[in-house]
Amino acid sequence: MKLLFTGAGRRIELLQAFKNAGLVLGKEVKIYGADISDTAPALRYCDYTRAVCSMKDMRYIDRLVEICKEDHIDLLIPTIDTDLLALSRNSRRFEVVGTKVMISAPEMIQICRDKNEIFQFFINCGFYSPKPVNDWRKYKGCYPAFIKPKDGSSSINAFKVENQRELEAYAAQIKDYIVQPFVQGTEYTIDIFCDWDGDPISIVPRKRMQVRAGEVMKTQICMDRTMIEEAKELCKIFRPCGPITVQLIRDSHGIDWYIEINPRFGGGAPLSMKAGARSAEAILKLLDGDKVPFCTDIEDGAIYSRFDQSVCIREGKSQIKGVIFDLDDTLYSEKEYIKSGYKAVAEFLGESSYADRLWKFFEAGKPAIDELLKEIGNVHEREAVLHAYHFHMPDIRLYPGVTEILEELNAKNIKVGIITDGRPEGQRNKLTALGLNIRDAIITDELGGIQFRKPCDIAFRIMAHKWRLPFEQIMYVGDNAEKDFQAPRQLGMKSIYFKNVEGLYQEGVMIQTVSRSFKEIREKLLC
Repeated sequence: MKLLFTGAGRRIELLQAFKNAGLVLGKEVKIYGADISDTAPALRYCDYTRAVCSMKDMRYIDRLVEICKEDHIDLLIPTIDTDLLALSRNSRRFEVVGTKVMISAPEMIQICRDKNEIFQFFINCGFYSPKPVNDWRKYKGCYPAFIKPKDGSSSINAFKVENQRELEAYAAQIKDYIVQPFVQGTEYTIDIFCDWDGDPISIVPRKRMQVRAGEVMKTQICMDRTMIEEAKELCKIFRPCGPITVQLIRDSHGIDWYIEINPRFGGGAPLSMKAGARSAEAILKLLDGDKVPFCTDIEDGAIYSRFDQSVCIREGKSQIKGVIFDLDDTLYSEKEYIKSGYKAVAEFLGESSYADRLWKFFEAGKPAIDELLKEIGNVHEREAVLHAYHFHMPDIRLYPGVTEILEELNAKNIKVGIITDGRPEGQRNKLTALGLNIRDAIITDELGGIQFRKPCDIAFRIMAHKWRLPFEQIMYVGDNAEKDFQAPRQLGMKSIYFKNVEGLYQEGVMIQTVSRSFKEIREKLLC
């Protein structure tokens, strides 16, 4: 499943929720991130990154449609307010190229973007909401009051004012504002997630215990019956597609004053997921056409506190004390191994010409062994043939320069390790055939199965812990831009992308440091 997140920015927690959902459900999920800035931290947690123009640019939607078509994106998920209306109005264009957009109807998006209209919407739902006026001179309510942009978000240019003089001063600074009574009380967010038809799958009210720049930093799950029932009534009228977040304030008399709706995943939505909402898992199930029941198993009373964490965007110079190498197509040619395996299969079947036939099937992009067995009418021996392939002792050689660089690293007392994916028996035979007597070699499948393969970071953590080195002093060298570099970059390791022109993998995210030979790799590591 291929998911594209627009405005990826800092939404690392959200991306991690979808990665974890894929792991829990046993589904392969590929995360694509689009952002105008290549320094957005969330991009380092994506499988693929795509550059886009400003959301205000007329070419923005065209660019997204192009990405969705070229990358066969299954679902586009927006994360900030800026592009919601444009995406909603153009959702049909995405459907034409096979991409669903998880977004509500344009008329509802428009209501959410206008503080006057959202006030009237809440009133129509039978809820309390502080009445706004568009001219400070016409404000006749009590003080303190609240002034903010009519289409604002993230608490930008939103101010509490104590008197008319302050109100006049702020009104002169804010373009197209509203003024409304300031409601004193406890702030709440209701995270709501609905299916394609607007039927709720989860409703999670939570108290905003600490907020910074409009985003919650500490929250408590409060499964308040009144809020849940009011949210259900709201959904009957709104008919959301996917996620919405509702903001309200409960005053000292127990009255809920509804303030705004954000028709997207809120910044704190992953906290509701941690409490049991499982919205990311629900999305993957909905994409498969499954019916997802309403979620009732929420951890009421749970408290979550968020923290900041850094990720390296551009590597600087530092002393390297450990180097981890990938194996396949990094230290030797994987195509050489495949040819060696086909020879072993041909020997098993007693016909040497089969090796060339298998290679032709491989070059044609077909499952070579299955095609050959079908052609010769020998399908019943498939398991035995595969065993011959996977367990054979390969005829393979290290790339030129590998032996020398390993010797130099050892001479400089720089630790050397290997992290490789694949069937343990085959990978062990490769290490033996190549004469790689490296003590610190981890075959990820031996850790507990294929779920520990890259981009899972556990093998990298084990190596760093074993070496007792900080991540910043470890360099990783690999060839697969799609999966090799996610974990090292997220952990803070340095990395070198060996762009193997003869290798099997050439696509992926943009890697800063690229080398095309072991001569170049040696220069970067040792000079």
